[in-house]
Amino acid sequence: MYYEVNAAIVVLMSAPTAPRPATESSASPAAPPEATATTAASATTPAHRPALDWRLRFAALSLIWGFSFLLIKVGTDAYAPFQVTFGRLLSGTAVLAVVMAAKRERLPRSARTWGHLAVAAFFLNALPFSLFAYAELSIPSTLAGICNATSPLWGMALSLVALSEDRPTRRRVAGLGLGFLGVLTVLGAWQGFSGLDFSGTAMALLASLSYPVGWIHVRRTLAGSDASTLALTGSQLFLGTLQLALVTPLFTAFPGSFPLLPTLAVVALGALGTGLAVLLQYGLVTEVGPTTAQMVTYFIPVIATAAGVAVLGEELSWNTPVGALVVLAGAALTQSRRRGRRAAPRP
Repeated sequence: MYYEVNAAIVVLMSAPTAPRPATESSASPAAPPEATATTAASATTPAHRPALDWRLRFAALSLIWGFSFLLIKVGTDAYAPFQVTFGRLLSGTAVLAVVMAAKRERLPRSARTWGHLAVAAFFLNALPFSLFAYAELSIPSTLAGICNATSPLWGMALSLVALSEDRPTRRRVAGLGLGFLGVLTVLGAWQGFSGLDFSGTAMALLASLSYPVGWIHVRRTLAGSDASTLALTGSQLFLGTLQLALVTPLFTAFPGSFPLLPTLAVVALGALGTGLAVLLQYGLVTEVGPTTAQMVTYFIPVIATAAGVAVLGEELSWNTPVGALVVLAGAALTQSRRRGRRAAPRP
């Protein structure tokens, strides 16, 4: 979450200068992990200004995405990772389906669009959500949340190769190096990665890499689509749900019971962390713009860490928060842009 990060969508793809897929093709990939949808910015008229102040909605979105990793951990206590992901996508799709029906949104009509959305659903939803769920079987939710914060770093590295308009600058390259130095700090590289679960950590990092792969695909294929952002996002989530519906029965057995707390965690993960969060992010981008809305990305690992320690009792060594701050500083640098030079005065 995200997206998420975030977030769009289906990824609410407006993250640290992140992608606004279907309608804003100038953004660069790097977004809220838990966000998985597509977002677009449009003018908000005073007559339709939301009743709830945007700062409160910003705080709510930060909390929702930050607690997502805790909810994944609780869900996997009773359900297989694929089942957690399927329940998450099903709940999130249900929320968006209700909103789309209320607004009478039309689904995309082009077969080409549906094909590209299927690819986006895999890289932005089905794959990363499943990888995070599997990762948290063996690593703390705090580490998963911090790994998720590396998405902007992967995004910048990939965009330099895949997107011709993204040119490397000294500041962005420095941010990339700083960010991965932070990753090594979190993982305790100087200790020989002692006590680190390599498979779980690798899956969490691969999940964070999956997001920018999906963002780049969306930017290259869905820019200029005539469908609304909400329709694209809802369709993407539906396709992700369908993918998990096909895969889950092949690798898991039907649950013998439905414990209350893990079940509520999975439903909340989808309805809040994937469904409501998409709508909140969309509203923020519309009202205050993507630059401000994308800042939610930097709160996610902080909240995820606090939630894991306070609620789940996970241990936290000094290098984890320090490394996380370094990762976020590097991510911020990779998303920075050089200000244009002022035109020289004419004689």
